[in-house]
Amino acid sequence: MKCCVVLPTYNNISTIEGMVVSLQPHGYPILIVNDGSGPEMKTILDRLAQERRVTVLHRDKNGGKGAAVKDAISWAKKQGFTHVLQMDADNQHAVKDIPMFVEAAQNAPNALILGKPIFPSNTPKSRLNGRKISIVWVWIETLSTAIADPMFGYRVYPVEAAYKILKNPFVGKRMDFDPEIAVRMVWRGIDVINIETPVRYFEDGLSHFHYFYDNVRISWMHTRLFIGMLLRSGILLKRRILK
Repeated sequence: MKCCVVLPTYNNISTIEGMVVSLQPHGYPILIVNDGSGPEMKTILDRLAQERRVTVLHRDKNGGKGAAVKDAISWAKKQGFTHVLQMDADNQHAVKDIPMFVEAAQNAPNALILGKPIFPSNTPKSRLNGRKISIVWVWIETLSTAIADPMFGYRVYPVEAAYKILKNPFVGKRMDFDPEIAVRMVWRGIDVINIETPVRYFEDGLSHFHYFYDNVRISWMHTRLFIGMLLRSGILLKRRILK
């Protein structure tokens, strides 16, 4: 197993260096994908590349989280990595749980390892309710409850399997990416392991979720995936019965 940590980022100026510092004791190579951030962020990342020996990929234009992760997986494949540990750059994920995620991937190298978030009490109810809707849709689209939380960005991808899926040009490039790639991996028969992990919610945290446009993208994604489920329903039901 050869694993790297991937941090897609867009102007996470106040948290990115702290994330790198907290990640480095775990000993995994770090790839930061700068998704078209401003010049201040670029300066910070170039400095981290020199001082902290992290790898930085600069995207010329903002393409969305999914576009950044796609670039990261392509890079990881070229570099010979077998697994990518994806985390957000906003310091919400529990870095201390990295060994759990990596161990799960070592024990099941072909599986998709997904974080199952444990939310703090200050998390807005609207965010939790919206998440529940996506969870139900994903259960319908996979005809299973294999995916505990499709929206959470703390996960480990087996690179080869993820790379094959990303050849599909219709896979979302923004906030619709995380749930879509998870669903498509289940469609391909890839096992899913869910790991509970705490997540922090910062009321003044930087959010790149655009309420209108991202909800439209996610709604369209679920429409496409629902149609895809109908086309695959026989295979999915047979697989579920055999399990």
